[in-house]
Parts: sequence; structure tokens; C-alpha cells
Amino acid sequence: MRLPKITSLYGRIFAIFWLTMLLVLIAVLSLPHLDPRKARDIPADDLERLIEVKTNTEQRYANETNLGRILFKLEGSKRGGRDDRPRFFVTDLDGNIMTTQERKDFRYRALQNFITSIDLTGTPQQKLYGHYMIAGPLPIQLAQQDLLLYVGMKWNQPPPFLLRMFDKPLQLLFAVMLVSTPLLLWLAWALSQPARKLERAAKRVAQGEFVVDPSLEKGTSEFRQAGASFNQMVEAVNQMISGQQRLLSDISHELRSPLTRLRMANALATRKQGQSPELSRIDTEAQRLEQMISELLELSRMQVDSHLTREQQPMTSLWEAILSDAQFEAQQMNKTFSYNAIPEEMISGNPKLLMSALDNVVRNAICYGKSRIDVEFTAAAQQLVISVDDDGEGVPEQELEAIFRPFYRVSTARDRHSGGTGLGLAITESAIRQHSGSIVAKHSALGGLRIEIGLPLSTVS
Repeated sequence: MRLPKITSLYGRIFAIFWLTMLLVLIAVLSLPHLDPRKARDIPADDLERLIEVKTNTEQRYANETNLGRILFKLEGSKRGGRDDRPRFFVTDLDGNIMTTQERKDFRYRALQNFITSIDLTGTPQQKLYGHYMIAGPLPIQLAQQDLLLYVGMKWNQPPPFLLRMFDKPLQLLFAVMLVSTPLLLWLAWALSQPARKLERAAKRVAQGEFVVDPSLEKGTSEFRQAGASFNQMVEAVNQMISGQQRLLSDISHELRSPLTRLRMANALATRKQGQSPELSRIDTEAQRLEQMISELLELSRMQVDSHLTREQQPMTSLWEAILSDAQFEAQQMNKTFSYNAIPEEMISGNPKLLMSALDNVVRNAICYGKSRIDVEFTAAAQQLVISVDDDGEGVPEQELEAIFRPFYRVSTARDRHSGGTGLGLAITESAIRQHSGSIVAKHSALGGLRIEIGLPLSTVS
């Protein structure tokens, strides 16, 4: 019969608990049967040998009528020195020891204890005293008397392993640890693997990779439920983000129709009535509105499903061409544009968003810088930092955080005549945030603005 697979975390814990309890119960129940220090039945083979010894003894002394002489002969060969051969003891039917020697010997004390602990009329038994084993009694007839025969012998066999464990607590502790450690390691592994998968999936989501992972729905039932809920959350976030981005794209697209009609009506009015400050102002604001809608459409196009299209690629393939073009444009404007070597590292993300983010920052620096723009790449501790400095007018301290808000216009000369819509840095900040990065504005050592971008690097496993 095939045992059912345990898929519950609590089921595995209880299984290990009951398995440990079963092992302890087996050890406790088997200990009395393994402990030779308790009186127990003599094994069949040993009992046959004892009966054979008893029969030979009866035959040897069948013609002897003096019991004392028989006892002397049985004990005589054991006097004076150690002997590991069996030693015979004789008692009457009431258990009184019959011997020609003094009873101060340890063997006689052990025999007396053995006689009082067993049933003399029952099955022959044996019991261990230290390293001395006593077995009996066997009914025997000597000198025409009914007596009982006992056999004592040296016990040279080591005690059972389980018995040694219970006698020595340190060894018992070591044995329990030896048995339980593999079970605990297996349990720790069974718990850690699904948890690590869930942790890696959570990190991917934190980095903007909203990808369903089917492997999360494997393992114990508790982790399967957690993995299924996690995947459902990822799908819901994907749908929510995609819906919001498509809504922004649809709204921006729909705004273009009335704007186009407005500009056409303004052109017709200009043709009929001629130029006027009012009509020129309408046309200027309409152009600004059209530019704003174009940038909103660009933002929505970049962001729609951008959280689903991620890939790993070298940073040089992303930004080398952008920096080269920016350097050429800066030269045409008589400005110095410099950048250090791009690190040979991999980065994970949406290529269009990453390219647009740096392009916006670099072109802002070229636009507002007076004569110098510096770009520096630094990679350390799985983190990439991109610093863009210019020597322009800069931004007031109180407005450094606000410049990343959509449609925010800086009140200084830096933005007064630029004609910008205030969406460039907002687009950049959104792209960097989608890649679990950071972007901050500071005062530059060159006197203008410094933009610092931080992005996590990919770890190739």
C-alpha cells in the first residue's frame, strides 16, 4: 500500500513529532527485553546446553552417595585463581545454598539475590550482575536427593547499544541528536525552499517585474495557497497598471481632436480678421497644449505594458549612442560635454524607459548649461549611480524636490523662456521609479544643477 504524500506544512511537523515519539516508545518498550540486568527467560540454545550440562553431571555422580563430596568436587576445580569457565551452585528445593566454601564471595551474594527474585518452580531464567551472569534453576538429583542447580559465568559480551545509551546520558544525547538532525535539516529545507522562492518573487515585484511565477504554487498546501494569492496579486497589479496607462493614452489621444479643431478655427479667424494679439495668444497656447499632449502620449506609449517587457542587457548598448549624440549636439552649441566610460555591467529593465530617462536629463543639462556638462557613471555594491552636472543658473533650494512633479515650472530664468511643459523630469522620475531606482536634484559643483540617478544592477546567477 502506498502511503499518501504529506503536502501540509503542519502535517510534516506533526509527522516528525509522532515519528520521534514512536522511536522513543519503541526504545522504552524494548528496553526491558534487552536489559540483561533484569531476570528473563533463558534463550532456547543456552537452555539446551544447560540441560545437557545438568544431565552429564547427574550421570557423572550417579554412584556417589556423599553429597558433601560431590559439592567439593564441583567447587574444587575453581579454588585458587580466576577461571572464566562456568561455575555450578546447588541449593535445596527451598533455595538454601549448599556449599563447602565461605559465602562471602560476590558470587554467593549475587546468587542469593537471584534466588529471591525468581520463582523457583517456574521456567529457568537468567540475570546479569555486573559482568557475572547467573542462570537457573534446573532440577537435578545428586546423592539420591532432589536439588536445584544454578550456573554462573563471566559475561564478556558488551551490553546492548540501547542499554549503553540509557546508562550514559551524554551518549544518549548524542544518539538522539544524530537521529533527529537529518529530520530537522529536512524540515528546515522543506520550509526554506518555498519561502526563498516567495522572497525572490517579492524582490522581482519590488524591482518592477510583475511576472507570474508558477513554481510558487508548489510544495506544502500553506505555501501553495500563499503562492497562488501572490500570483493573483501580480495579475491584479498588472491589469490595474495597464488599465491606468491605457486610460492616460486614450485621454491624451482624444484631446487632440478638439485641439485640432480649435487651431483650425483660429487660423480661419486670422485669415478673415487679420493678425491680432488675442488670436496670436490663442495660437501660442494651443501650440503649448499640443506639445503637452504629445509628451503625455509619449509617456503613455512608453509606460503601457512597460512593467511586462523587461530584459537584461549591457549598459553600453543602452546609453552609448545617446551620449555620443548629445556630445555632438553640445559641440554645435559651443559647449563642452564630457562623460566617463560606461561600466561593463548588466542592467535589467525596459530599454525604452531607461534610454528616455537619461536622454531627458542630458538634454536638459545641454539646454540650460552655459558651457559645460559632465556625466559620470559609478558602479559599486550592485548599485549604479549616474551624475549629470551643468554650469547653468541652477534651481533654488526650495524647488529641488518639486521639479519632478508633472507640469511644474521653475520660477527662475532656467525655465522662464524654455517653452517646456514640465513633463520631462516627471517622465524621467516615473521611469526610474519603475526600476526600483531613485533620482534626486542637488546643487552642482559647477554652479548649476546636479541630477543623481541610482539604479540597481542585475545579479547574474
